[in-house]
Amino acid sequence: MSTSTISPKGLEGIVAASSSICYIDGEAGVLAYRGIDIHDLAEKSTFEETCHLLWYGKLPTRSELDGLNRQLASERKIDPAVIQLIRNLPRTAIPMEVLRTAVSALSPYDPDAEKMDHAANVRKAIRLTSQIAMIVAAYDRIRKGKDVVQPDPSLSHAGNFLLMLNGERPSPTAQKALDVALILHADHELNASTFAARVIAATLSDMHSAITGAIGALKGPLHGGANEAVMRMLFEIDKKGEDPVEHVKDMLANKKKVSGFGHRVYHTEDPRATHLRQMSRDLGRDANPKWYDLSARIEKYINSEKHLNANVDFYSASTYTTLGLDVDLFTPVFAISRISGWAAHVIEQLDDNRLIRPRADYIGPKYPNRYIPIEQR
Repeated sequence: MSTSTISPKGLEGIVAASSSICYIDGEAGVLAYRGIDIHDLAEKSTFEETCHLLWYGKLPTRSELDGLNRQLASERKIDPAVIQLIRNLPRTAIPMEVLRTAVSALSPYDPDAEKMDHAANVRKAIRLTSQIAMIVAAYDRIRKGKDVVQPDPSLSHAGNFLLMLNGERPSPTAQKALDVALILHADHELNASTFAARVIAATLSDMHSAITGAIGALKGPLHGGANEAVMRMLFEIDKKGEDPVEHVKDMLANKKKVSGFGHRVYHTEDPRATHLRQMSRDLGRDANPKWYDLSARIEKYINSEKHLNANVDFYSASTYTTLGLDVDLFTPVFAISRISGWAAHVIEQLDDNRLIRPRADYIGPKYPNRYIPIEQR
């Protein structure tokens, strides 16, 4: 007995919430935060300024931005017990597993953990944004037998992550590239991880639970991880010395998916891909152009033959590799950015909360289905 005449798989096209955070027009290739086009933010803004826009609903004044920068700097600290927890985990652990576990473990040490008011949620947003970047960098160094690097209050959020990861101050080009990447990944409306965070928040659970759930959703390869698949493909092409176009032709002939193309929302080019392509090219020019060159040849072929556009994942792969990130850090870096959007959605959900409780379209045996005693089965 169906409860609905409409049953779209994956809730495709279903409006599940009203939100003032993120605007998307898939037909026109538009992405905007609080109505401000992503191209303007990528070209003119910073990640910290974008965080203020997401959390407070407006771009900051100079004094407001300075204040937020000070708050982010002051929250770049993690209780030693959480660092010890990370040290005790197997060094073979997947970074996303470590991040999920560590974020959950932060909750007992957060003075606002169980406070649900707006101001406390904003404080937790700031705290978690600083801490998630520290967790990712700390675990990468711990698993490689290196010392954990302390942050530098004079550096930006992007600059601090690269410092804590690599142990040396990043170049202006590298710092700017990561800053733009963080802006581009900050929010994307009701994607799987953001929706998971809002569902958890709607039960009046705490923000740490909501963000832990979001990280769990992002860990799935159908959400996060596509850029990892792109980079593994590029590594394989390079290792075998193959022509990239021939490699992709072979993949398609064998019905294998070429990651990084097409998008469930955008029917034109993903606006984030526009900037990541440029970043990959610029970084390659300063360091090693190989990964950009391979990517560009593949993109040209897929676009001409399959009429598919590169999405946010395709050029983020070569960008992150040129920045010196291991492949299994790509999705954690996504989380370093998306915590800003996740937190904004949790704040918005709790500011005007209603439990999220959809219905299912029942397609099982017709009611009533007679119970048969076990002796007669």
